[in-house]
Amino acid sequence: MPHSTQLYQHVPDSRWPIVYSPRYNITFLGLERLHPFDAGKWGKVISFLKEEKLLSDSTLVEAREASDEDLLVVHTRRYLNELKFLFDRVEGISKATIVDLDAHQGNGHERDFMGDKRVYIMDVYNRHIYPGDRFAKQAIRRKVELEWGTEDDEYLQKVERNLEKALQEHRPDVVVYNAGTDILEGDRLGGLAISPQGVVKRDELVFRIVRGRQLPILMVTSGGYQKRTARIIADSILNLYGLGLIGPESASVSAQNSDTPLLPLEVP
Repeated sequence: MPHSTQLYQHVPDSRWPIVYSPRYNITFLGLERLHPFDAGKWGKVISFLKEEKLLSDSTLVEAREASDEDLLVVHTRRYLNELKFLFDRVEGISKATIVDLDAHQGNGHERDFMGDKRVYIMDVYNRHIYPGDRFAKQAIRRKVELEWGTEDDEYLQKVERNLEKALQEHRPDVVVYNAGTDILEGDRLGGLAISPQGVVKRDELVFRIVRGRQLPILMVTSGGYQKRTARIIADSILNLYGLGLIGPESASVSAQNSDTPLLPLEVP
């Protein structure tokens, strides 16, 4: 028996390509304040963007919660495998690239897509921290392992150089960008030392390269375990908008000339 879904919705041109739901913010009798992770950071990001007059409730796309019936459209009851619905449900999507710039190795999606040639995974992470999943590393097509305390210049050069090569090796129909902010200096779980300006520059760099190839990109904000990350994420979104990389005019962005490096390529 075929299953139906109400998740797919028409999004008018007046809406921003920013998906949000108040349910993203986690509360548990105030105990969430004791955890280093800012469980309400997504709501704070939206508040900052509203203060800057970038968006309003009427221009946001609000996510709908998936019911069991929705999930069964693309998954079996035995195993719900994230993202693979793209290949079955979205016309024109047959290949994808995951650019994982969270501080931790992305072993979840790596295990999910092990052996799936349609998915190219680039993962840049602190080699000394959790999870250290050797089996999952077999799925990484472009692996960049970082040392403790890696700083802006080295980090940005490695991201740019490897992203350029990744998109040359595998031309995707869509890029899924994991923009974790746990790379930020002072993050005890990430162990890297990227400045707030470095985080903003990283997101700009990724969008310039991807949009320069006229590819659609989906950015998820992911990890980040300090209270200041919400402001940094908002600043990054404002920067992307100011540069024309997101928003109504972004479709015409050519990212200058994507064949020209944005940074000196001195670090392998």
